[in-house]
Amino acid sequence: MILDVAGLHKSFGDLEVLKGIDLKVAERELVFVIGPSGSGKSTLLRCCNRLEEPTSGSIRVEGVDIMAPGVDINAVRRRIGMVFQSFNLYPHLNALGNVTLALRKVLKKAKAEADDIGMRALVRVGLGDKAKAYPNELSGGQQQRVAIARALALEPSIMLFDEPTSALDPELVGGVLAVMRQMRESGMTMVVVSHEMRFARGAADRVVFMDQGRVLEEGPPEKIFNEPEHARIKEFIASLNG
Repeated sequence: MILDVAGLHKSFGDLEVLKGIDLKVAERELVFVIGPSGSGKSTLLRCCNRLEEPTSGSIRVEGVDIMAPGVDINAVRRRIGMVFQSFNLYPHLNALGNVTLALRKVLKKAKAEADDIGMRALVRVGLGDKAKAYPNELSGGQQQRVAIARALALEPSIMLFDEPTSALDPELVGGVLAVMRQMRESGMTMVVVSHEMRFARGAADRVVFMDQGRVLEEGPPEKIFNEPEHARIKEFIASLNG
């Protein structure tokens, strides 16, 4: 297992957001996490690289207990790529500069090597011709693809996507999903929180439905979308199809 989450709880004060989550993700698997707003999906992702500190439970990434005392969390995070709803690009750096920043500052790579890795990552997301463009010269979809390239450049073992298309205009969503589909085909392990249900149906190996801080049901997309065991899931999917 690349990711093994067991008995995960997270509270913010008196509010219990995660109520004992178990989640295993195998190598090369694409797991889609769906559910209503407030069900704890984003908190789960943020706990997986300790952007949020879990209240209790265990999280293992490639066998390393990331909750263990003395764990090098920065080394762990380099193995876990994260793409957010907002692109979080530095406006004063061009696309290549954004992609190579961590390579140079964190991994201490020479500029030439970092630029080489960064260009390969930009080409991979279809933006090889935009290396010198600044964020304000790129569409939202292109900015998100730069953010994906930035994560890919560190050669992570697993990529976490938190609503990667929800801030985009509808006509820009396809380009980001195409990159994600290509990543999946190349064997990247991915956990995706998103409302892009058509993408989930077509690309996911497994769909996990969360509600009120718990995993209500999980299984292959055709089962979850067409024959879920819980009425709550039927209601949710019907509301999306509106």
